[in-house]
This record gives sequence, structure tokens and C-alpha cells, in this order.
Amino acid sequence: MENKSILETILDSNVQEEASILDSQLILENLFSALREKEQDIIRQRFGLFNNDKVTLEAIGKSYNLTRERIRQIENFAINKIRKHDEFIRWTASLKHIINSLLEEHGGIVERQYLIDNLSYLSLLANSEQKLSLEVLRNHYDFILSKLLADHFDYVKENDYYHSLWKLKYSEIDHLKELLVMLLTKLKDMEIVLPTHEIIKLIKDSDEYKRHNDRLNVSNNFDISPVIKSERYNEDFNLINENKSLYSLLRSSKNLKQNKFGFWGLTDWSEIIPKTINHKIYLILKHEGKPLHFKEIANRINEISFDHKRANPATVHNELILDDKYILIGRGIYALKEWGYSNGTVTDVVASVIKEAGRPLTKDEIIEKVMDKRLVKRATINLALMDKTRFNKEGDKYQTS
Repeated sequence: MENKSILETILDSNVQEEASILDSQLILENLFSALREKEQDIIRQRFGLFNNDKVTLEAIGKSYNLTRERIRQIENFAINKIRKHDEFIRWTASLKHIINSLLEEHGGIVERQYLIDNLSYLSLLANSEQKLSLEVLRNHYDFILSKLLADHFDYVKENDYYHSLWKLKYSEIDHLKELLVMLLTKLKDMEIVLPTHEIIKLIKDSDEYKRHNDRLNVSNNFDISPVIKSERYNEDFNLINENKSLYSLLRSSKNLKQNKFGFWGLTDWSEIIPKTINHKIYLILKHEGKPLHFKEIANRINEISFDHKRANPATVHNELILDDKYILIGRGIYALKEWGYSNGTVTDVVASVIKEAGRPLTKDEIIEKVMDKRLVKRATINLALMDKTRFNKEGDKYQTS
């Protein structure tokens, strides 16, 4: 079957109802018609349905001069009224079908936030004039799933291995822990981060995968690339579409995470979640694969936004100066030592390349090798070679004194 975008599949569906297909705001507005104004306001505040913030029971109670317990009672009563709405089935049928299809495409099990993100992003795609923020849309679908459609799907609470999940009724889940434990063990032994295509191969090569192959091989009717694409790195979307159940497995893990550059590893690894400015500097340089000016490194850290902390160029510069895994190779320009760059003056670098070669070198050979290690002018290298206390010239070749 030709792989279609999830949006095309949804819009082609026979269960589509033109206005309600993926418009959470319209769905909720119609269902809320069963509520009194106060009940609507309490539900909207409590679940962040008109802004990003979810308001506590206590805060809502103070605004109405009611106890938090009374607000809870009103909340539960209002939700029950919505679920008994005469048009409830009509207004939720299409969305329920979409959720069911998404779960099926991912092997019947999807991490809670990932499912909400899928629905929210698809809503933006389906409704080009959508004015709600992504965060409010997420709150909409979280509310719809957890409070209105919870009886139609199974909710699985988080544990030490995976985050909270939504799954199809009667879908088995015991294989999830087994596969995640295997993956954690292998990555700990390897001690390296892996791109998505390599970690999927690692799973598929395992005995655990072969044991549960029947649960993990599912249909591939939806193209989820619009949901998971990144501006920072490229994914093999064909591979992910063909292995959505394994991708869903990765997204569910509590101990695995994908970093800002598309590599997977353990959540306590600094290459996955960099906790210090030094970790961030290293990750930027490693990803760029080339020397950068310290101001550019600071800018890249702030653009990527690893967390809420902003990087100051002066702080970045201090870290680069103090840590010997970074090498100054030009004015304010730093490289990773692991790339083969050397500390010291240009004269020291010239001496080191001759020593590494194990033989006398011509000027052109020396210049080429030094410029692989430092961003310097040819004239500076020529000047260093004139130091007779460090170098002897025999014919057209130089060697150390």
C-alpha cells in the first residue's frame, strides 16, 4: 500500500465529519454547551483550555470563595455532564477513530505525551487558521483523552522503565520492559550515543526482538514525518515509518532520550542532557565537527536552548581556556583536542608534526600538517622554521635540532 501522510489518511476517512475531524476547540465548545457558565470556567481554568496555565483547585476556589473540595465536586459533576451530552458520540467519534489508528500504527502502545503531541501537531496541520498555541492544544487533547475518552483506551501509569502510556484495549505490554532493559544494557556496554537508524538496528538484531516480533510488526499506512521532523538533524523517515512500534518504544523509555542533534543514549549521559556549560560546549563542537569562535559557540548554545539558562560568551571563553580538551587554534577559535589539535606555540606544533612523521619534512609538507592543527598564516609557520635552536635544514627538508 502506498504510504500516505497521516493527515491525508485522516481526511480521506469515511468517518470524517467536516467541522469536527481535528478541531479540539470546536469539539469542546459544542460539548461545553451542556454546562453552566461557572462550570465551563472552572473546567477551562483547571485544565488550561484557554491558556497555557492549569490552575489549582485552591486558586480557583479562592476566586469563587469556595473550598477546594467544592471545586473538585463541580469539576467531576461537569465532566460527567459532558460525557452524557446527547451529541457526545457524534462530536468525539472521528477523534476516537484517529487515536485508535495512531495507537495501531505504533504497535498498540504510545507514550502519553507523544500521543498528545501527535494529536496537537496534526490539529495544526488540519486547521491552517488555527490560532491556539501548541501548548493549549496539548492541554485540550490531554483533557479529552484523560477525562472524556479514557473508557475507550487503557491508561498505564509510569514506572522505573517507561513513562505513562496510552494503549489499545487488551494490548499486551509485558514485552516493553524486556526490550527496554535489553537496550539499556547494550548501550551501557557500548558507551556511545547512536542515531535513530542504528538504535533501531540494535533492537532488531536482538533475541528479545525476535521473541516479540509478532507484536512489533504492524501496518504502515501513516507517514509521521511531519510530526517528528527536526530543523537540526535529518531522520530516515522511511525507516521510522516502517518501524513505528520501535520508535514508540524509544519515546516511551524513562532512561533513554534523544538529544538535540538526533542521537539516542542514557538520560544521565552529558551528551544526551548536558547539565553544565562545559557539557554544552563539548556537544556543540562535536556536532559541528569543526573549530568555532567562542562567541559562535555561545550563540549556538542559546539558539538550541538546551534548558532555560542562557550562555554568556565570557563564561564560555573561561571554560574553553580552563579545560585542556579544548585547543585554541586561532584568535578566539577553539577545537576539540580529540580531533588531533595540539597545544603550544606554532613552533611547538611544527616540532610535533616533524616528530610524528618520524622523518625530515619539506616546508610544504610541514605547512600542510600544521594548518591541519592550527588556523595560522603560512608566514607564521615560515617564521617558526627560522628558529635554528629548534630546527635544522638539510637540503629542502627540516628536522628538529
